[in-house]
Amino acid sequence: MKQYNFKINGNEYNVTINSVDGNVADVTVVANYKVEIGGQTAVSVQNTAPAQTAAPAPAPQPAPAPAPAASGAGKPVTSPLPGVIVEISVKVGDAVKAGQQVAVLEAMKMENAIEADHAGTVTAIHVNKGDSVLEGAPIVTIG
Repeated sequence: MKQYNFKINGNEYNVTINSVDGNVADVTVVANYKVEIGGQTAVSVQNTAPAQTAAPAPAPQPAPAPAPAASGAGKPVTSPLPGVIVEISVKVGDAVKAGQQVAVLEAMKMENAIEADHAGTVTAIHVNKGDSVLEGAPIVTIG
């Protein structure tokens, strides 16, 4: 068993690697996860803990998802907890109001509406449907 401290998207995580079988690691980050490793980043995640659906990878940074091209200027709307993106409700260039839903995050088998905390125009989308995100990870940027 090896323990590591990772800083991912500005959040610190204590990760314990329980075992490695080929390219699948059994890691503990609040709960156990099976993480398939490809090179330096996780490419597939299987959650073995029934109460959690987030999948932090034992790597310095999570695998980046291709985001739509945009300026990205503005303030990010971040994930309030780890989970999986099940819906993106806006597009780059959309005008949004404070309190408007911008995405839906599934966490602990519940869907959570992610809402804009301020009005503006969506300048970037940082996730895709199906992406696992950590607490504090940027979902969209509103300028």
